[in-house]
Amino acid sequence: MNEGRQRKIIHIDMDAFYASVEQRDNPDLCGKPVAVGGFRERGVVAAASYEARKFGVRSAMPSVTAKRQCPDLIFVKPRFEVYKAISQQIREIFAEHTPIIEPLSLDEAYLDVTVNLQGIPLARDVALAIRAKIKEVTDLNASAGISYNKFLAKLASDHRKPNGQYVITPEMGLAFVENLPVGKFHGIGPATSAKMNSLGLYTGLDMRNQSLDFMQENFGKAGAYYYWISRGVDDREVRADLVRKSIGAENTFPNDLSELNAMVTELQPLIDKVWRHCEEKDTHGRTVTLKVKFADFELITRSRTLANAVGGRDELQNVSVDLLKMLFPMQKAVRLLGVSVSGFAAEDIHRPKQIVLAI
Repeated sequence: MNEGRQRKIIHIDMDAFYASVEQRDNPDLCGKPVAVGGFRERGVVAAASYEARKFGVRSAMPSVTAKRQCPDLIFVKPRFEVYKAISQQIREIFAEHTPIIEPLSLDEAYLDVTVNLQGIPLARDVALAIRAKIKEVTDLNASAGISYNKFLAKLASDHRKPNGQYVITPEMGLAFVENLPVGKFHGIGPATSAKMNSLGLYTGLDMRNQSLDFMQENFGKAGAYYYWISRGVDDREVRADLVRKSIGAENTFPNDLSELNAMVTELQPLIDKVWRHCEEKDTHGRTVTLKVKFADFELITRSRTLANAVGGRDELQNVSVDLLKMLFPMQKAVRLLGVSVSGFAAEDIHRPKQIVLAI
């Protein structure tokens, strides 16, 4: 590290946040498989309780699939205003310990406690104090990861879920990463994981054995990031002042599409995902952008800026589909579609810079 001092970073992640809130507020749901989300034809799961996760139910899963995997699954409509209010309580607890807070969503944040306001020597004990206070104030459980960089802190918080914490020290970092399957690396999704596997990269050690040139040649700009995190190196600071640019989701299809109805169908889960994240992160954007990649890899975008922020999922769908219809008749088949929202209000400045959600 350039500053000559080892950072102390905590990643706090609320356990099954939305579902846990619903179970807390409705005792009849306690101990039962709960999914927060809409059980309509094209609905998706926004969050799943741990009882539901035992059946393989997870966030972003189509509701019909979730119900098939867990016939006793109970669907609860999201109450984002309640989640936002509880999230604010949690942020206030964070602020008792450090002003350097980088929220990732309503239920997740990075904290830099290298110097903490209560003078607690060990970051482990700061995390314990925060988790205890969250439990006292909200009656909800949080997990924590503690390490010397953001990447490892995030990995650590996943390691003892639910309601636990884990420390990855500088001495442990390299060994912890080398045994990790590439699909478990934060930021490496299914498509990238499959590509890595096809190149013989299955673990952090496999990545570490590659040259920087090899990683960049195969994975572009992200290749350098993968190269360094496979070595336990991540110099990103915890930033409390990042400005969000956009929230987007995109999907590459197994087979190229030519028909409008098929494309509209494929847009639905993207629209669901983008709108859910807009709600979760309390962001209000005015510009909707449709991204289209054709079979020959030509890429185009079409945007529309509204007079006011997008008011709901239906409005986001209407604008997205209108932008798509304007491209018809198409001369080429489509291999990828994406939807994003940007042009956020000034009050959204304390947010991560960009979210791209591949499904």
